[in-house]
Amino acid sequence: MAEPLSAAAILDACDHARSLERSRIESLDDLATAEAIQASIAIARVARGERPVGYKIGFTNRSIWPLYRVFHPIWAPVWNSTLVSAAAGAPVALCAARFVEPRIEPEIVVGLRAAPAADTAEAVLAAAEWVAHGLEIVHSPFPGWRFSAAEAFAAQGLHGALVLGPPQPVAALGESAAQALARLAAVEVELLCDGRPLERGCGANVLDGPMHAIAHLARELRLRGRSIEPGALISTGTLTDARPISPGQRWQTRLRGLDLPGLTLDVH
Repeated sequence: MAEPLSAAAILDACDHARSLERSRIESLDDLATAEAIQASIAIARVARGERPVGYKIGFTNRSIWPLYRVFHPIWAPVWNSTLVSAAAGAPVALCAARFVEPRIEPEIVVGLRAAPAADTAEAVLAAAEWVAHGLEIVHSPFPGWRFSAAEAFAAQGLHGALVLGPPQPVAALGESAAQALARLAAVEVELLCDGRPLERGCGANVLDGPMHAIAHLARELRLRGRSIEPGALISTGTLTDARPISPGQRWQTRLRGLDLPGLTLDVH
């Protein structure tokens, strides 16, 4: 008999890199229940010594909504245990066996020195301290990447790891807010596997720009009586479709439009 989806089942599946058995769990479509499950997982992770360092926002790229049948953004914590800092020009090694059906997503990450004063891109920019390029590794405990929006939300926003490149001060984006937001929207990324280009995307793909994506998160948290914590980092969503990763591959990114280095990920 199928049972309701639970925090314990999701955490166990993700911890041990194994898929849930669809026939043994009930489907979930209620977002309030999904948020409660995600919150329970967060409590369990804190209890075992992990510390949240910010947020990932998922499904900000409207172009991939039909591919996954998820038609609005979701979010979840990023943890000190899932954050990997990459030195400029140095490859990062990643073990694919740690994750369930892992995929790679090139993103723009923003560090906030304060909570945004309003739910606008301009207010987020004013509260930001730095921007960086990142690679999020997402994984799905639901076989074949078939899930509802609520199930993806419950499953920790599908977050597996975040590789964070060297940051750049927000002041380097431009003297005016309009110039800075335009540069973030126009940034281009190319995703390559073993030297072969597979995907291209731009900053405007994520709800019109990375700061716009964070404004969406700020608004959603405010509706829940919360705010983004000062010092938090936010990974703002994939600029391209997510691509499956496998051992033996080398993944690289190239950026144009911002003075941020590309990243190299060696999967083993």
